Amino acid sequence: MRPPTHPPIDAPDVTARLASQLAFVIEIDRLKGVLRQTSLCDGSRRENSAEHSWHLAVMAAVLAEHAGADVDVSHVIRMLLVHDLVEIDAGDTFAYDAGANVGREARERLAAERVFGLLPANQEVAFRALWEEFETQATAAARFAAALDRLQPLLNNHRANGGSWREHAITRAQVLARMRPIERALPALWPAVMEIVEANCACGHIRSDD
Repeated sequence: MRPPTHPPIDAPDVTARLASQLAFVIEIDRLKGVLRQTSLCDGSRRENSAEHSWHLAVMAAVLAEHAGADVDVSHVIRMLLVHDLVEIDAGDTFAYDAGANVGREARERLAAERVFGLLPANQEVAFRALWEEFETQATAAARFAAALDRLQPLLNNHRANGGSWREHAITRAQVLARMRPIERALPALWPAVMEIVEANCACGHIRSDD
């Protein structure tokens, strides 16, 4: 999708650096229009990617005690706030749709170049590094962030009577495979995850593996 063009911010007291920063701030407003498959907990509508990112950032602060002593939670929050900005161009790709995920990484890398490229050079590097860290999962902070990214849709689907699991006939094996980062990074939460999964299997919101 071709990004819209906007008139430049032009005022005598706006430096080139500030103009770039404001252009970026305006551009990321578009994330509010990117709809995800996951609905709100009350099931009234689908959430957007900006709401999702905000929810994850708050979850990081609330669940910080489970992250491990070596995890800088403020760093995790910054990572979560930018991790889905590429969806402004690439859109949200449903995790359980194998076909839609073909080429996703390439689409998102192109999006990262454009979106983060709106920033002044030093901030472009810093924001891009946060996004890359989340994608590669090479640090404890990124693994904590990824676990939260899996936990939030689990909670939303559970509260929304199965949500996208029920809508797309997702199986128990698919859900558990998707939830594995929680088991690795947040083992204290894994029993609660399993309880939710089994409860949704029992009522038919998640399909059995048979």
